[in-house]
Amino acid sequence: MKPQVTVITLGVRNLDTSYRFYAQALGWEPLVYVPDEVAFFQVGHGLVLSLFRGDHLAAEAGNIGHGPIAPPLTLGHNVDSPDEVDVILQTVVNAGAELIAEGTAMSWGGYSGYFADPDGFHWEVCHNPGLVVTEDGTVSLREIV
Repeated sequence: MKPQVTVITLGVRNLDTSYRFYAQALGWEPLVYVPDEVAFFQVGHGLVLSLFRGDHLAAEAGNIGHGPIAPPLTLGHNVDSPDEVDVILQTVVNAGAELIAEGTAMSWGGYSGYFADPDGFHWEVCHNPGLVVTEDGTVSLREIV
């Protein structure tokens, strides 16, 4: 098995609410939207974010851990500057997201903050000056001095 991820699926409680958040509030262009079933968004080179009804996902994949909080994971969105982190955090909060942590200078040299989407999935918005993504999608890390 190749070390790659091509689809990240979030089991959501209300597909319409989640779709509106990602498509309308964040302005992401859907690849596919089937009301009351699934939505796909291309979120990177060869990577799709899938919003799938949580009850349907549980029927296919078993208990997905939806309870009072979302499963213990975060999704990351790396940007070009600390200012961009703050702008995005404000934009998503204005669109209805919950601010989890304001943008903060991190001990490792970056800057990040967190928000939760309508289902409680946590997103880190991060400026990591050591993360390099090339045009072909290759990722490398360089030491931050």
